[in-house]
Amino acid sequence: MCTLLVYALIITTQIALVYASPSQGLFRSVLNNHGYYDVQAHRGGRGDVVENTLPSFAWGLIHGATTLELDNGITQDGEVVVWHDESIAAEKCSDTAPVVPDDPAYPYVGKFITNLTLAQIKTLDCGSKRQKKYPHQLVYPGARIPTLREVFNFVACADPSHQILWNIESKINPQYPNQTSSVDDFVQRQHEIFVSSPYYQSITYQSFDWRTLVAMKNLDDKIAISALIDDETASTPGNSTSMWLAGLRLDSFPGPSLSKQMAQAAHAIKSDILSFTGSFLMPFSSHEASSQFTSPEIISEAHMLGMKVVPWTVNRLDRVEELVKDGADGIITDYPNIVRRWAKEQGLRVAPKYPQKRVFSCLSQHMHH
Repeated sequence: MCTLLVYALIITTQIALVYASPSQGLFRSVLNNHGYYDVQAHRGGRGDVVENTLPSFAWGLIHGATTLELDNGITQDGEVVVWHDESIAAEKCSDTAPVVPDDPAYPYVGKFITNLTLAQIKTLDCGSKRQKKYPHQLVYPGARIPTLREVFNFVACADPSHQILWNIESKINPQYPNQTSSVDDFVQRQHEIFVSSPYYQSITYQSFDWRTLVAMKNLDDKIAISALIDDETASTPGNSTSMWLAGLRLDSFPGPSLSKQMAQAAHAIKSDILSFTGSFLMPFSSHEASSQFTSPEIISEAHMLGMKVVPWTVNRLDRVEELVKDGADGIITDYPNIVRRWAKEQGLRVAPKYPQKRVFSCLSQHMHH
């Protein structure tokens, strides 16, 4: 009888596995990149390709990134677009023509994303200008700022089994609320796209503005959140409360060091990941004159609190080596191909590269939509 019962349970489990939705947790580690060391392609890998464009994400796939990292803004008409800056910088984009004759908003270069419609933004050529700091960038003349839906659709074409992971940042500025959309706008509009995407359970939501992280977690606790922090957002002149930390003060946490306070604060908002800049030393805090921020300490504290640590934006392999040795769970980099190659040499499990032919075929289809 016991044998029959065990056999029945095995059969039932196998049937459940066959018919379970791919979005269920059972399949999460099987069907996507969670089992690999997390090499994140910053803005698609801006060291190699003009940033936050479909071509940049194409090369991120070809280079074998574990995760595609990108940024979101919200247009005047409520569309979620993939762009890092709050405004359109002349160093990155060029005007082509107004949407309509005598458009009073034209030229669009120099304007804030939140003050432009999607149609206006879609006229901009953001693929022709190689950035001076990134002399190896491939340019793609005529590349447009994509919407988040367009990025998901393109990547799903090249990644039909939906293995790639995502780290998506809301570019919101609490210091200048008129320059970006509101917390509710960001969270509601992004979440609507997240849940309708095949990548719903592969998304991490990150921000320097922790109000958006709290709001997203309250809306949907299945979305992983990553608390971004640096010296400019951790504290403010005069030791006033930083507007970036959702009302929290680092000096209200037991510490005893600034490093530990940062990790404790991120844990207080139920963050799954702590993401700090991997290339600077934090300033002295008011009560510790002789101890600076140290990566091993903050990584250790975050791990003790059950959070992962993914530093940004790390482009030097000597620094990558230090951070990985200290226990960093991933690296956000402008050069995912180089960091992946290093990780593979170290014996770390790395994500597979996507076939160029398929990626470029999908890119051709989606660039001309």
